[in-house]
Amino acid sequence: MKLKKQKRHHRAVRFYTTCFGFRQPFKILCDGTFVQHLITNRIAPADKAVSSILSGPVKLFTTRCVLAELKRLGNSYSESLLAARQLMTARCDHEKIKSAEACIVDIIGESNPEHFFVATQDFDMRKKFWEVPGVPLIYGLRNALLLEPPSSFQHEFVKNSEKERSHVTEREYKLLKQRTKSILQNEEPEHSSDENEDSRDQTSEMQPVKMNHRANKGMEIKDRIQFKRKRAKGPNPLSCKKKKKDDNPKSSSVEENNAGKDGVRIRSRGKRKRSRKGTEIAHSQGD
Repeated sequence: MKLKKQKRHHRAVRFYTTCFGFRQPFKILCDGTFVQHLITNRIAPADKAVSSILSGPVKLFTTRCVLAELKRLGNSYSESLLAARQLMTARCDHEKIKSAEACIVDIIGESNPEHFFVATQDFDMRKKFWEVPGVPLIYGLRNALLLEPPSSFQHEFVKNSEKERSHVTEREYKLLKQRTKSILQNEEPEHSSDENEDSRDQTSEMQPVKMNHRANKGMEIKDRIQFKRKRAKGPNPLSCKKKKKDDNPKSSSVEENNAGKDGVRIRSRGKRKRSRKGTEIAHSQGD
């Protein structure tokens, strides 16, 4: 159950952050009934308990009208009065002191411009804020704190606002109409001058039709994708080089001498190999 509750709270916080622009640290506006519930159930510290629900840092606020109401209730609410005085005070513009409910309703207004989370145990007050867009509600149940899921009215409000954003407004439509008229008026004299030039030139009928280059330059749009033509390349320069002549004529003459008339190879003068028989005869004579 605890995991399901956390998922539900994460989903609700994501809804308010994406659709209504709530940002961290979240501002919590507490009334006297919520402060009294925290004290009776010993939920302390209050800021950590609320931040665990919203998964982010929080700032707790109250109003001077709420403090005045707790003071009027007497000694039974003295502890909750001391706890409420430790919270930050939100500014309320009315001069005379009102009831806590009227003060909070006045601060929230019709669209909750300050992006407050309202923390209260008053069911009637929570029911009023169901029909106000962008007002998340926090309440306590025994020793646990809960964040109410967004109401059906708030879901419908978000859908309608998205539809309105997708449609063009009257002002935007008028501006667009004026813009198109001015563009058409600028293009008309250019087309007329092109038609006069075409009538004068007889050869223009044989040539392909060209687009208006001035308009294309202004819009920075090309008529076609221009591909580079592959041109015929010359032969490989290495294959065109002349063959080198032999610089050593001696080598050729030696080869000619080696080949005899009868095709018998003549040995070139050099070191002679001694035959084995001659060495044996020389050794025998020596002995």
